Amino acid sequence: MANTTIASFLNQTTASPDTCVNVANYFCSDKGIILPIFVEATWPIALRAFLYLFAMLYCFMGVAIIADVFMCSIEVITSKTKTISIVKPGTDIVEEVDVRIWNDTVANLTLMALGSSAPEILLSIVGIIKTGFKSEELGPSTIVGSAAFNLLIITGVCVSAIPAGEVRKIKAVKVFAVTAFFSIFAYAWLYIVLVLNTKDVMDLWEAIVTFMFFPILVILAYIADKDYCSRRVDVEKETDHLELGMGGSQLDQPRLQFSNSSYISHEEYAGMAAELKPGHVNKQSVSEFVKEISKYSGGKLSPEEAAKLAALKIQENEKHDRSWYRVNATRWLVGGRKVSVNVNNSLKEKLEGSQVYDKAKNKDEVPLIIDSASDLSQGGTFSVVEFSASSCAVMESQGTVEVSVLRSGRTNTRVPFRYETIDGTAEAGSDYIPQKDVLVFEPGESMKNIKIVIVDDNQWETDETFFVKLSVDPDSGAVLGRKSINEITIINDDDPGVLDFTKPSFIFKESAGIASVPVQRTKGSDGVISVKWKTKDMRAVNGRDYVGGEGVLEFQHGETEKNIDIQIFDDKDFEKDEDFMVELSDAAGGAMIGRQRRTVVTIVNDDEYNGLVDRVLTIVNVNMDHLQLASSTWGGQFRDAMNVNGGDVENATTMDYVMHFLTFGWKVMFALTPPVNFLGGWLTFIVSLMGFIFLLTVIISDLATTFGCLIELEDNITAITLVAMGTSLPDLFASRTAARAEKYADASIGNVTGSNSVNVFLGLGLPWLIASIYWEAQGEKFAVPAGSLAFSVMAYSICAILCIIILVIRRIVPAFGRAELGGTPSLKYVSSGLMASLWVLYIVLAILETKKVIVVPL
Repeated sequence: MANTTIASFLNQTTASPDTCVNVANYFCSDKGIILPIFVEATWPIALRAFLYLFAMLYCFMGVAIIADVFMCSIEVITSKTKTISIVKPGTDIVEEVDVRIWNDTVANLTLMALGSSAPEILLSIVGIIKTGFKSEELGPSTIVGSAAFNLLIITGVCVSAIPAGEVRKIKAVKVFAVTAFFSIFAYAWLYIVLVLNTKDVMDLWEAIVTFMFFPILVILAYIADKDYCSRRVDVEKETDHLELGMGGSQLDQPRLQFSNSSYISHEEYAGMAAELKPGHVNKQSVSEFVKEISKYSGGKLSPEEAAKLAALKIQENEKHDRSWYRVNATRWLVGGRKVSVNVNNSLKEKLEGSQVYDKAKNKDEVPLIIDSASDLSQGGTFSVVEFSASSCAVMESQGTVEVSVLRSGRTNTRVPFRYETIDGTAEAGSDYIPQKDVLVFEPGESMKNIKIVIVDDNQWETDETFFVKLSVDPDSGAVLGRKSINEITIINDDDPGVLDFTKPSFIFKESAGIASVPVQRTKGSDGVISVKWKTKDMRAVNGRDYVGGEGVLEFQHGETEKNIDIQIFDDKDFEKDEDFMVELSDAAGGAMIGRQRRTVVTIVNDDEYNGLVDRVLTIVNVNMDHLQLASSTWGGQFRDAMNVNGGDVENATTMDYVMHFLTFGWKVMFALTPPVNFLGGWLTFIVSLMGFIFLLTVIISDLATTFGCLIELEDNITAITLVAMGTSLPDLFASRTAARAEKYADASIGNVTGSNSVNVFLGLGLPWLIASIYWEAQGEKFAVPAGSLAFSVMAYSICAILCIIILVIRRIVPAFGRAELGGTPSLKYVSSGLMASLWVLYIVLAILETKKVIVVPL
């Protein structure tokens, strides 16, 4: 219709002798299906090119936003669960749990890959339709260019995005091996069918085989994920049983029962955890978190603040898939509602401080709040520098104090480190001589001593403290250990000290398990001393409410505080508070007992505390609702669309306002899609894909081809540069965020190879299959000129092989950290630079070949 209007206009202007329009300059008007809408014959070519470029970039924003909706529907679809009954290993307890129906690998290679690559795939389909089932360059070249950007640029960015001293490995190595192989084979196959087999012709069987490689890839990846090829299967153990309980095998292993009466062996029980339905907030975990954060903050946190911190910690610990990162990245770009818990900086500092506090105290009893300690040296890759102890004491009259710095992990390199003194209650100059210097561990050295001068002023004063802090250069191949700060206490004199309790009474929850009662040593810490202690029943009874008795508490030289640990019982029954007394006596080694020789320990019932936890848990669930990717109602969708940052203006930035203003029209338009809870997400999936994304893809195809025509740029160059980058940019930000946030590299780069394979098998296989069938019905062959596409495929394949080799080397060579991402700072930047250079080389070679600057016979 647009072309008819244009033709009519041209006829009129040609017939009129007074017209000022040079119709010879009105070209590139026949490149699109929809565009141009207006007659642009009077527009300057430069203006038309600018407008088409701007419109194309703006449409890329629109695609990113509707892809957000599309990915939300995929998340809902792939999150479907079913209830199964399990017998916990080693017990007779039967539990019902929800497990995902969709396998993660299958979801990643089908719906997730379609979600992230929908524009590229649809662009190829639209191109075939637009040209009357003839071959075109924009769609196929976009797929190859997008593959190059994904593998070389996104992977390179992820390699260097990891914080210093950290690494990320691919966890599902076998799945990655399958997808990595197919990501190279797919493009090698393209070269075979375009050049080597029937040059410039796509036979029907070639199109069928290309498309069939897609289900083959999914099946092989699923087999690799389930490890079917390397696991021995006992036929007897796989026989269906009608009874619930122990399986009857020789090992008598508990099994998980599915609704179809099949069983999973005990070895697979741990693997079930990854498939359990996310989103269930565990009350015990929240309770432990509230206890720990309250210890650090002195009980000053409100339930609302504790709930926000708990929700933030749950979000940090939860494993997210690629769709979560893709949606969040898009919303950061366009000022949409962030899928995160909004916590102000002061609360974040409390959370981070509590983690440092727990590590300094070596508290390992709260694994759900702080991850268990790991090897900081990453298998000997890094040198770990830390103090031998986190605190020490020195007599003022001693004159100097010496603290030891240890090096562990890698010890065959030269590692410099800095140290400096920091005031506490002790002041530099009057109490000690400040120092700030650099020491060096030479190869083979594992210990250095720092000597600090103490000022003896001959005046009595209370005990004072100062600190010594270590730091290392990330580029030195060293990381700080857990004891990077040493607290030094200056003791007033040489007195062995006075021992007493820190407080006259202590309160412990019945569920605490251990009552740690602190005994302090003041007015001196010289020599080894000891003191006896014993318990005395009050309302609490020894043996029923606690394990009492007597013992001896010993202080080594310089030690200033020790704990008496007394076990208390949690009988789970409601009862009044109970208490007992602890008394000190018979101090030895010259020490004396102070005024606070007795203290009362009160055991309180947890009912009140449980009420607090229940309140916190309720607020946590409200905060967790904010982490849902999409709204479940049209009203919610329009509220999110029409308000900056989804209505959270308090945390909105200036850029959020700017991007919200620019993308407001897209957001409101796409809010018309059905909510994701309709028909299990499938209605949203179909409407967003076949409606909005398809329409936008047609417009982008028109814009890209017309823009290239206006500036005399070939379609394949436009495709591998502007279009490929425009459609892949949200994936770049999503992968970088996933690389930093996730424990493994699967969510960041593990999906890149699978997506690149799917692009070929589905994005080219499907349209080429449709076109081949069409031309076969016409009695002709589907012509696909190899030309620049074949060269682009060949150049990319070589670069892809080199990139995979770099990743393999990083995985097996200790100098790189034995991981795909992160590692030694200098080497990770070298790896990223090499990958980026390969992408630049690919782009340059493809452009030179298209421009016939270089000629490669194919």
